[in-house]
Amino acid sequence: MIEFKQVSMRYPNSAHLFRQVSFRIDKGDFVLVTGHSGAGKSTLLKLMAGITPPTSGQILLNGQDIVHMHPSAVPYLRRRLGLVFQDHKLLYDRNSFDNVALPLSIQGITGDEAARRVRAALDKVGLLNKEKALPITLSGGEQQRLAIARAVVSRPSLVIADEPTGGLDKTAALEIMQLLKAFNEVGVTVVIAMHDVTQVSTIAYRTLHIDQQLVSPLPAQGIML
Repeated sequence: MIEFKQVSMRYPNSAHLFRQVSFRIDKGDFVLVTGHSGAGKSTLLKLMAGITPPTSGQILLNGQDIVHMHPSAVPYLRRRLGLVFQDHKLLYDRNSFDNVALPLSIQGITGDEAARRVRAALDKVGLLNKEKALPITLSGGEQQRLAIARAVVSRPSLVIADEPTGGLDKTAALEIMQLLKAFNEVGVTVVIAMHDVTQVSTIAYRTLHIDQQLVSPLPAQGIML
């Protein structure tokens, strides 16, 4: 599903963050991107999602070269992705229902079809009874679950999550990871950046570890896929 070919990334006036990195993530994988703070985990996810272009190299998503894609095609590409941000990026002046409905509205899906899909997504994350609640009234774990509902309401084939358990206690963090794993078990490819993999020791996953400006597949706690 995702393939990096000799990808290098360098920000202006800085050393290379990545240099000629190559790896592949297959359809249906559940992958954790690990590494110390500042190693480049978030940047790697932005490269996968076509948010940040690499300095050089090729990135394929379902065989499509997203590096040289015409800018007008990028928004359509992202509609096939579910993105979960570290800071949620929820709209605090809209209730839970409207937050989840936003991606559908952008795609022109409204009315009964949108309502059915929004409520199905809220139900999957355990927030169906909070559809009229404003995000500010939700706990941190509930806000993250709301962000996941928004990410999956468009039925993406790939979910990319940046530190989705950041700031959560161990119980809430495990609930979030089990929720993402449940989507993976029905065929969704999931890629997650996180620094503390001890929270997911009971979940099967692959690992991409960033260390000393290298990205390499390494074993981690849990069952390797």
